[in-house]
Amino acid sequence: MDSGEREFVAPRSLLRLQSWLSPTFPMGSYSYSHGLERAVETKDVHDRGSMVDWLDADLRYGSARNDAIFFVEAWRSAAVGRHARLVEIARIAGAYRGTSEFALEASQQGASCLVTLREVWPDPAIDWMSSALESRGIHPVLPVVLAVRAAAEGIPVDVGLRAFLNAFVSNLVTAGVRLIPLGQTDGQRAVADLEDAVLEASGRALSSSVDDLGSAGLMIDLASMSHETQYTRLFRS
Repeated sequence: MDSGEREFVAPRSLLRLQSWLSPTFPMGSYSYSHGLERAVETKDVHDRGSMVDWLDADLRYGSARNDAIFFVEAWRSAAVGRHARLVEIARIAGAYRGTSEFALEASQQGASCLVTLREVWPDPAIDWMSSALESRGIHPVLPVVLAVRAAAEGIPVDVGLRAFLNAFVSNLVTAGVRLIPLGQTDGQRAVADLEDAVLEASGRALSSSVDDLGSAGLMIDLASMSHETQYTRLFRS
């Protein structure tokens, strides 16, 4: 990691990052389970321990690992004004989805996040990206949108990435609390259990590039595919 990427986070910027990753931020994250609903249906996930193992695998080996790399690449491109590179990262990030539901999950949240950011926390960088992607028919995806806005806000890449992955985990734990079901305290134990995985996934992404993209989260992808035709569903993925 470039030593210049680790800096003090201004108080207002920290508040904004927390707002963008809050459950109250209107991008519909509560309606997605990232295949977890299917895993609960098949009993692959049935308690706190199995849910932690499932999410740990996604962070270390699955699509969450790839999104961490996209976040880092987009942040670095935006921070130094490499516009052509940023557009290319956005294109790859939009296409690099294992299933149709994962593509919907990433693009719908990305588009909703982009709209809200432009309305409430406007910035020239995010306006430019919106126009550039629209003109090329590229769907914005959440890790890229958040990374670009974080870079414009002066939020260090390591801080933004860890917060992004922790919010991802927290949202899916909330889904698991409803689906399994679990108590609220067990849900918080699961979030605590996943701290090491979040930190390790972040550290690896910070030293990775698009050349390192790939997924070994086969069961997660298969769960998402099966969820597309699941008869009774609470979640969109």
